[in-house]
Amino acid sequence: MSKATIYDVAGAARVSLATVSRAINNPEKVKPETRERVLRVIEELGYKPNAFAKGLASRKSTTVAVLVPDMSRASIAEMMNGIADIARVYKYSILLYILDHEETPEEDVLKEIVAAQVDGILYLNDEITDKQHDFLLSIKNDYKIPIVLTNTIFPDDDEIPSVSIDYDKAGYEITKKLIDEGRKNIYMVSTVRKYMVNDQKEAGYLRAIQEASLEPKIMRTSGRISINTEHFNEYFKDQKIDGLIAVRDSIAVSFMNVARQNNVPIPQNISVVGFQNTKYALLARPKLSCVDVPIYDIGAVGMRLLTKLMNQEDITEREIILDHSLVLRETTL
Repeated sequence: MSKATIYDVAGAARVSLATVSRAINNPEKVKPETRERVLRVIEELGYKPNAFAKGLASRKSTTVAVLVPDMSRASIAEMMNGIADIARVYKYSILLYILDHEETPEEDVLKEIVAAQVDGILYLNDEITDKQHDFLLSIKNDYKIPIVLTNTIFPDDDEIPSVSIDYDKAGYEITKKLIDEGRKNIYMVSTVRKYMVNDQKEAGYLRAIQEASLEPKIMRTSGRISINTEHFNEYFKDQKIDGLIAVRDSIAVSFMNVARQNNVPIPQNISVVGFQNTKYALLARPKLSCVDVPIYDIGAVGMRLLTKLMNQEDITEREIILDHSLVLRETTL
């Protein structure tokens, strides 16, 4: 069975995906010589339109692509619940694409998504570079596929709508909470890999630290527990620390486990907070204080916004900022 895609046909025939779709679905709208060239390539490659392919020209499919960085994150799973619930209401099917940069470059994954002729894309990857953003813009503008950034942002972007919280404000507020407790040596534990939302969290942290005339201390580690546990054991061996803000709940819990192994009481000696309020926060002992990010709602609102774009409805807000809150439990004073 041929594995040729519509993208392969477009490349071989030197036309756009929309032209291939029109040649199949609305041949009268394509110049005869172009149509013949496309049909010849289709026959040569043995291309068979898939079940979703109702045509880029007609845009009649009911499929949404959701691009996620890693399904092992608790926050991603909860966001998917919100997306799925709204998709079910509007009778949209979901194609889930999980990024694995070591196996397949993101650009190739996006090409595959375009070839699947989806109606819209929810982009959940929070590691978004200038190159990736430019490629998303080309998909939106060249192939007329609506895109919504979901729990991720791209600064000064007025073309691709987004749904998120004010991570800068949240970072500022949770840092102020520790400062008000009297903490002086507050670390923010972020990731080695660059994520847009973590940049915003760090910006809020730095603003609060500078206002209080304290020394900023940002540590970068991996989201993998085996790696960050080793980092904590070494890094904090001789460091003064009385407060810690982790960009993910799982990282905060990893630190708490190291503290317990070293007989350091929390929160008596160190206040610890997370930045998602996932199930890890409630499972931790002591229970973890957090910035509560409305993960389910972000997914649901992102999906609803995408349905409006796909139906060409008027959009009053292109950057939707949902409310967050601080949930204080047993790891803060």
